[in-house]
Order: sequence, then structure tokens, then C-alpha cells
Amino acid sequence: MTSMSGDFELSVGELRVVARYATEAAQGVLAVFEDAHPGDTRPRAAIDAAWEFIGGAPRTRLQRVTAMDAHRAAEDAVTEAARLAAQAAGDAAAAAYLHPIAKAHQVGHILRAAANAARVAELCAGDDPGAGDRAVERARERATPVLIDVLRRYPPAPGGRSRAAQLMAALDASLRRCRQVRPEHAHGQEVPGG
Repeated sequence: MTSMSGDFELSVGELRVVARYATEAAQGVLAVFEDAHPGDTRPRAAIDAAWEFIGGAPRTRLQRVTAMDAHRAAEDAVTEAARLAAQAAGDAAAAAYLHPIAKAHQVGHILRAAANAARVAELCAGDDPGAGDRAVERARERATPVLIDVLRRYPPAPGGRSRAAQLMAALDASLRRCRQVRPEHAHGQEVPGG
């Protein structure tokens, strides 16, 4: 399967770009979960499953199961930071199943891991909003033209009251306005940001 149809086309290559973006964010905060829950391997398994897909393996039940398991680990987490880190890992594996339907909630599959990582940065810095803002800026800089093109096919991220939701909305708005995607890079291949 090379592409999925819905409200628009979404290629497997584009799914891999989205999964890489989410997985890199989740990988960066995995230690926060593992420090709080050293015997719980569910988030790490989700990240490993995401990397398998990113590396060229077909998306399978493995990504779905490990994503759900990581989200269950988030429910069991003892701190907000550990919960957000486990959720980011689940989102990384679930990114393989982003749907090509123009619904705002789908943006969470693209950006929630990065937003959660930004909130974790805040919490680890004594609840400093500046740490979250800097993490959002780094996430914006990591976004490739392909990722931004995929994001723009969806409506803007839904608002929310939680700080992680606010960070996701800020990242979404920043990515939508920050760069024009050159047509030759709009589909399939990952291009370094510029």
C-alpha cells in the first residue's frame, strides 16, 4: 500500500515522516517515564515499534498494540511528566495510523508528542513556561517541509485548557505560518528544514 485515500491522499512515505517527527520527540522524554517507572517497558516498546515502521517495515498490529499499551502506561503514571512522556511514546507508534480525514483531532497524531515533550521540559524546569516555549521552537525547527505540508491538509489543532494543548496549538500555528513548502518537496521525501 503506497497511499491512503480519504478527504485527501496520504502516502506511506508521508506517514513515515510524521512518525519520525513524533518518535524523535517521544524518544527525548522517554527517560522521564523510565526514571519514574523503571520496570515498565511499554513506552519503550511503542517507540521501538515506531522506529520499525520508520525504518521501512510495514505498519502492522505491532504499532497499534504498543501504542495502546503505552497509553495505558500513561494512565498508570505517578507524575504528570511521566504520564506525558508515556503518552508521547504511544503517539509515536500510533502515528503510523494517521487518517487522511480533515478533522482537527487528527492534528494530535502529528503534534501531540512534541507538545507533550515541551510540557515535560517545563515540568523538569520547575514549571517554567520559557522552557516549554523553547522546546516548541526546537520542534518547529525540526519540522520538514513534508511534515508541514501534511499538517496543512488538516484543520488547525483544537484548543484546550491544558498546558500541553496550549503548547500544541502554539506549535501548530507556528508551523502553519513559518514556511512555504516547495511543491517538489511536498510529497514523500523528507527534506531538511530551512
